[in-house]
Amino acid sequence: MAASVGHRPRLTVMICVFAGSSRGAPDDDLGLASRLGAVLAAHGDPIVYGGGATGCMGAMADAALAAGAHVIGVVPVGLFAVEEVHPDAEIVEVESLHHRKQVMLELADTFVVLPGGLGTLDEVGEVLTWAQLGIHAKPTVFVDPDGYWADLVHWIEHAIARGYVSVPTRGFYRVVPDPDAVLPALAGYAPPPATRGPLSREQT
Repeated sequence: MAASVGHRPRLTVMICVFAGSSRGAPDDDLGLASRLGAVLAAHGDPIVYGGGATGCMGAMADAALAAGAHVIGVVPVGLFAVEEVHPDAEIVEVESLHHRKQVMLELADTFVVLPGGLGTLDEVGEVLTWAQLGIHAKPTVFVDPDGYWADLVHWIEHAIARGYVSVPTRGFYRVVPDPDAVLPALAGYAPPPATRGPLSREQT
């Protein structure tokens, strides 16, 4: 099923949104997710995300679908209960969490990050690692009005200073204060050079 989605004609930019699916997400975060979904839908670009119907995942998808966006959810078999999978998104079932990230990478042209937990952190970490290794050269944008991701960005800078992360890595991501700033932040994006590899996607 994933292959059939990936081979469709690509006339627009596909945006991948990473976000938490926790039902306990604060109202401000849910509002942020809804606004992002509406903004991306208004721009006319299709969206791929984790397929959940709850938390920031669900709020983003609800708003995007309500505004007419094409939304694809990539869901590992058994991850969600039936009622937790978004009923109105186009659902692509995959075999594992790792396969899910591979499909998202294949489909997406840009990654946008909302508040989330360890799963979201894992996705962001892998996408930035793959960029550093030359597997892709796609940008990542953190939508962070209140500093939720500030400690992660600080850690990346600390790791750069200590020599564990390459200096060019900071060029693969942007941090913006609100959803309306996402698309302008991508204007003129030029990826920095990979510091290792390049590796192929088959080597992930």
